[in-house]
Amino acid sequence: MTDESTSFEVRNGDLTLRGETEGDGPAVVLMHGLTATRRYVVHGSHALPRAGYWTVAYDARGHGESDPAAEPSAYEYSDLVDDLRAVLDGLEVDRAVLAGVSMGAHSAVRFALESPDRVSGLVLITPAFDGESAERFAGLADALADGGIDGFLDAWGADDLSERWRTAAMKTARQRLERHRHLDAVADALRVVPSSRPFDGLDALSGIEAPALVVGSRDEADPVHPLAVAEAYAERLPRGELVVEDEGKSPLAWQGARLSKAIAAFIDELGPPGGT
Repeated sequence: MTDESTSFEVRNGDLTLRGETEGDGPAVVLMHGLTATRRYVVHGSHALPRAGYWTVAYDARGHGESDPAAEPSAYEYSDLVDDLRAVLDGLEVDRAVLAGVSMGAHSAVRFALESPDRVSGLVLITPAFDGESAERFAGLADALADGGIDGFLDAWGADDLSERWRTAAMKTARQRLERHRHLDAVADALRVVPSSRPFDGLDALSGIEAPALVVGSRDEADPVHPLAVAEAYAERLPRGELVVEDEGKSPLAWQGARLSKAIAAFIDELGPPGGT
């Protein structure tokens, strides 16, 4: 097959979500994290389409090429999950594997709790929600709104990372932010998403019947997404398993080709899909 994607637009009320599909076969929906875009799930890798899967990647509201929310407060997880449902319905996807990073992972869990019949599997990449709301991102939101990309990077500084990973993380953060059409909307999302509760605590995970692959990262490279949280997800999910890079290695979540192969291997183990 060729490494060609097809762009799409889906409406959810007055808001347009934009994304792209690639390949043919069972559907795998790719959902990015806060301040990222659809590119930053498998980082441009074509391994999943080459393995026989139809990938659906879209920019969350206010991110990338998608429209901002009509109200600055409309970035709750209820809004994000409503968008996911609109994408599935718009592309006529009855059932899919949901692969999400951080915000995308939390959205996938909520959707699986609300609509279990539409989820054949979950890939939860560096989840961070531990049952409590987090409000530490408000300062970064103000820095982005007032000072743009440079203001955000100055405020963050990657000081929470080990020195080994700091330069690469700053470069990636700049590249991610440069892909947004509406930085003011990203700032709005930064204010709302971290304090929104995607689901009612970690014990809710025990109610998910779908098989789940949890991809963790070690804290020296990604302290915002603690490995202990990924471990807690894998422990509570009835059919959950955890993968994480070896100590001292670059996080699996940052390596598109390796991550895609891990996702494909996980899906292969699920057997024939139960729908489109």
